[in-house]
Amino acid sequence: MGFPPQQQSKPGIESIMTPRPIFDNPNYKPAGKLMNKVALITGGDSGIGRAVAVAFAKEGADIAISYLDEHSDAQEKKFYVNQYGRRCMTILGDIGYEQPCQQAVMRTIHQFGRIDILVNNAGVLYIRKSLLDVDSKQRANTFHTNVFSQFILTRAALPYMNSGSSIINTTSVSAYQGEHEAIDYSSSNGAIVSFTRSLSLSLVSQGIRVNGVAPGPIWTPLIPSSLPPEQIVTFGDNVPMKRAGQPFEVAPAYVFLASDDASYISGQILHVNGGEIVNS
Repeated sequence: MGFPPQQQSKPGIESIMTPRPIFDNPNYKPAGKLMNKVALITGGDSGIGRAVAVAFAKEGADIAISYLDEHSDAQEKKFYVNQYGRRCMTILGDIGYEQPCQQAVMRTIHQFGRIDILVNNAGVLYIRKSLLDVDSKQRANTFHTNVFSQFILTRAALPYMNSGSSIINTTSVSAYQGEHEAIDYSSSNGAIVSFTRSLSLSLVSQGIRVNGVAPGPIWTPLIPSSLPPEQIVTFGDNVPMKRAGQPFEVAPAYVFLASDDASYISGQILHVNGGEIVNS
């Protein structure tokens, strides 16, 4: 099926994608699973992060999102969260570095008083034909955004998280299958899997659960801002379901892991990938 050829500069803007990703499922029936919880979501302005924010709001959570510089997407997402009767704050900054992470946590605490759910979701992807084309600047940016941000933000948030809290890290199917044109991206996602499992073991005695979600091909701004137009046309065609997923199809996995429904689950990765079988 695929999508019309299109290309954007990074990090990509959801509002100008064709077609626009579907982030809100009108048939979703909330059950108050996150009532009065506070969630901090990185990359929450668009894509999977936006869908998670909306689903969390439907379940009763107040939302803080961090984003790089996609102001219009962030404000639109805030509108939708408010429409569901929940509070939302937006936090500008590059969470690959120490100071913006500290600021994101402290602004969330100042506004809401606590953090019950941390979703480490922000990510960046570059397509390169060979490892020889991956220079030091790209490599550093990939790991700062995809991996170091999760270390830094989690370390900053932990003093404010109590027993019963949940940390959810976004990784990718590429961590398990590899991707020959995205070696640094796949490697960073492999690191996220190990980080998730190790952090889970570290925090289990404190009653804080740590899990991850490994999406397959999902139609988000990451795609037109990373893939060449000719790959957009066939994006998602290679999975058993023969199509890309929409962000709203991934969001319930985060709701489950954030809620008490997953009270006996930690150190695990949920695979939302259109039917791909991976060794987890």
